[in-house]
This record gives sequence, C-alpha cells and structure tokens, in this order.
Amino acid sequence: MDLLLPGLGLLVWTLVAFLLVFFILKKYAWGIIIKSLSDRETGIAESLSSAQKVKAEMAQLKSENEALMVKAREERTVMLKEAKETKDRIVNEAKDQAKTEAAKIIADSQAAIHAQKMAALTDVKNQIGNMVIEVAEKVIRKQLENKADQEKYIQQMAGELHQFGN
Repeated sequence: MDLLLPGLGLLVWTLVAFLLVFFILKKYAWGIIIKSLSDRETGIAESLSSAQKVKAEMAQLKSENEALMVKAREERTVMLKEAKETKDRIVNEAKDQAKTEAAKIIADSQAAIHAQKMAALTDVKNQIGNMVIEVAEKVIRKQLENKADQEKYIQQMAGELHQFGN
C-alpha cells in the first residue's frame, strides 16, 4: 500500500514545484499565451469574415455570369435570326435576278428567232419572185419567138392599155 500512497514530503515538494511553475507561467507566459490565442481567434474571425465576403462576391459574380450568359444567348439568337433573314433576302434577290435574266434571254431569243424568220421569209419571197420572173421570161420568150407573134402581142398589149386609159 505504500506504493499506492505517496509520502507527505513528496506531496509537499510536488505542490511547491507546481505552484512555483504556475506562478512563473502566470507572470511571464500566461499573457503571451492568452494574447497569442486572442490574436489567433481574431485572425480566424477575420478569415471567416473574409471567406464570407468572398463567398458573397462569388455568388454575385455567378449571378452576373448567368445574366451575361443569358444576354449572350439572346444576342446569338438575334444574330442567327438576322443572318437567316439576310440569307433568305440574298437567295430571293438571286432568284428574282435569275428570273429577270432568263426572261430577258428568252425575249432576246424570241426577237432573234423572229428576225431570222422574217429574213428567211424575205429571202424565200425574193427567190420566189426571181423564179416567177424567170419563168415568166421563159414563157414570154417561148411565146414571142417569131417576129409576127411579137408584133401581134405588142398590138394586143397596147390595145389593153388604151382601153384602161379610157
């Protein structure tokens, strides 16, 4: 049992050593330790406050980014709409221009065909006229081969002219 219970002298010297260390720590170290803990507590509080501010700023930036994304999507939609309208307008203008060009080409072709047709008809008429004259000349030569027939024919023509004159 002696091992379990300390001696009175050991107890007194342990208490004296404890009190001596306690008073030395209180006089020299306790203020510094308390000040360090207080400074640390202040630093932690400031860090938490700063973290809250950063968190609030991040939330604000996130909402601003979302607003910018919405605005960018709207602008993209408007730009796509304008591009589509421009494309449609250009395509329609090209179609109208092609129709106009085709109509002009058709009109020019029809005019050229008509002109060629008229030239061909004129040429055919001239050839027919020449052929008629040649045939008439041959017929008249045939009929007027002898001198007596010629004089008779001339008298007949003169008589006809005389009758028209009266």
